[in-house]
Amino acid sequence: MLSNHFVISFFLLLCLPIVFFLLAPHVLFPPPPRESPIPIADEIDDQILFRRASAGSSSHLSSLTPHPKLKIAFLFLTNSDLHFSPIWDRFFSGHPPSLYNVYVHADPFANVTKPDKPSVFADAFISSAKRTSRASPTLISATRRLFAAALIDDPANAYFAVLSQHCVPLRSFGYVYRSLFESPHFDKSNPDPTTTSNGVRISYRSFIELISHDPRLWKRYTARGRHAMLPEVPFEKFRVGSHFFVVTRRHALLTVKDRVLWRKFKLPCYRSDECYPEEHYFPTLMNMKDPEGCTGYTLTRVNWTGTVKGHPYSYRPEEVSSELIHRLRLSNHSGSYLFARKFMPACLEPLLAIADSVIFRD
Repeated sequence: MLSNHFVISFFLLLCLPIVFFLLAPHVLFPPPPRESPIPIADEIDDQILFRRASAGSSSHLSSLTPHPKLKIAFLFLTNSDLHFSPIWDRFFSGHPPSLYNVYVHADPFANVTKPDKPSVFADAFISSAKRTSRASPTLISATRRLFAAALIDDPANAYFAVLSQHCVPLRSFGYVYRSLFESPHFDKSNPDPTTTSNGVRISYRSFIELISHDPRLWKRYTARGRHAMLPEVPFEKFRVGSHFFVVTRRHALLTVKDRVLWRKFKLPCYRSDECYPEEHYFPTLMNMKDPEGCTGYTLTRVNWTGTVKGHPYSYRPEEVSSELIHRLRLSNHSGSYLFARKFMPACLEPLLAIADSVIFRD
């Protein structure tokens, strides 16, 4: 009888490594939750919208026409009131609508107040907006909806500037427009600054970061699981960068057409501290599809000093000054940063006070 107990105990002891081998991956490295943060109904609506944008849009920038009227589409993502709409209204004031369009994706669950006319934001809210949440693929979807709305709305939209409610302009509209479409020297990394006889550049590139040397890159890549991104997205192709960028029409169209990478980046994460899909998807897509068509840097200045839980530094009213604006403009990659974030809502009044004398004075 004793020998039988010994045999059974010995057998169980031998089984322990096998049990550990089977259970350890689930205990030590739990799989990501299977439920997608994107509701099926939203996914279906998006696919219908994206197919419409893809089918009826051209990626061609008609800069060779005798009198080009290329536009900048300003795309605002927000889940709160547009506190800085007065300074943006002043930014656009006096410039013909033939040079720009404005679109707003406002979280319908956030109770955002629409500015009244004659604000440029009064009729800019897109009807396809859905719920968004920080550090989730919902922000990817929201950006793609803005791209689709702008692509469908106006074939003249040539550049697409993604901004937030916390962004403010650092330059005048005229400076921004000339820098993107006319200046042969604004982009210091531009390999082909050739212009036409009309002074419009022949080639355009997207101003988006494609960072490959972030010390947390591997953790960000494996946030959904060690092999979750394979085989479509190998680690050496994975990139990160700011969610606030300026891209060409060709790249906006490429984004709404994408299905392959979206299936990977919409997967939920089990490492929330490293999961910022909106900062991963767009740089990786551009890096895999057209890295030469990107500058590798952004035109929106952000201060990451003293960052808290992934949020950049927020400027306070007492910090707003002409010196701050001049400092925020400085760039090693371009003639100037064009936008900046984040500013506290209370910064509106001091910003308006120096708008004409500093911000919009080139």
